[in-house]
Amino acid sequence: MKKFQEKIEEFQNYFKTHNKSKEYLGHSSKVHSVGWSCDGKRLASGSFDKSVCIYTLDRDRLNKEITFKGHGGSVDQLCWHQTHSDLLSTASGDKSVRIWDTRIQKCVATINTKGENINITWSPNGNSIAVGNKEDLVTFIDARTHKIEAEEQFHFEVNEISWNNTSDLFFLTNGQGCVHILSYPELKRQHILKAHPGTCICIEFDPTGKYFATGSADALVSLWDINELACQRVFTRMDWPVRTISFSHDGQLLASASEDLIIDIGFVETGDKIADISVEAATFTVAWHPSLYLLAYACDDKDTYDRKRDAGSLKVWGFPSD
Repeated sequence: MKKFQEKIEEFQNYFKTHNKSKEYLGHSSKVHSVGWSCDGKRLASGSFDKSVCIYTLDRDRLNKEITFKGHGGSVDQLCWHQTHSDLLSTASGDKSVRIWDTRIQKCVATINTKGENINITWSPNGNSIAVGNKEDLVTFIDARTHKIEAEEQFHFEVNEISWNNTSDLFFLTNGQGCVHILSYPELKRQHILKAHPGTCICIEFDPTGKYFATGSADALVSLWDINELACQRVFTRMDWPVRTISFSHDGQLLASASEDLIIDIGFVETGDKIADISVEAATFTVAWHPSLYLLAYACDDKDTYDRKRDAGSLKVWGFPSD
């Protein structure tokens, strides 16, 4: 523990002087999903207002670059290509998946699927996109030809989907608190982990390839050794279902958010608290920058002047305090 103590204190001290949040208004209703491009130069947000906003990061601020319109329903989740910094995929309730290119600033593909899509993930090798819908059907799309490669109907509530970092295993979290692990592309069941007593909501892979984490309705975040498939530790500071989690670029920090009015930043190797971010409403989405200690997030905020209206803003935390 002593070897980690210095690092923990270093992080705690860093965030005492880097704890400023900046707010950006790009949407007319709530933001469901945020994500950084792999080079860290852009931040995307997807909203209930059917649009996708792209911001560029300029040292200590974001600038709005473009709004992508085209989806006919809420943009529920987005996912950038992990090595091609211009490509972004989005899942929508309009029964389609779209791929956008920020260089030419337009939609380069629309793939029609069978149901209302709620989650999306792009394989780290860039070859495939998987999208899940409200009926627990997962559709696999060839990212180069934009053709549907496979469809897999699951007979349980699928909450979140993700590949591992080597793109050869596919993970699903479900309503029974389990993580199902399938081989890819064969989609043969390899393991079922009983991860939580409550619904298993979200899953995230540590960029260094050592761990993955799951967040659940029992307000816990579990950290798993990827090779042993064994639970290493549990983060217990939340009181409400954990909706969204994100690892920092170096795998050292884990952000967790829920309906709690804080976003928790924990030290991965020990579970120690590094910092927290005060928020005014439930948080839907968090995402660490791919090389800096900046965390993007979006909450169920209401308009300051009209409390019935959603604010449609996103925020970025970790800027130097004044």
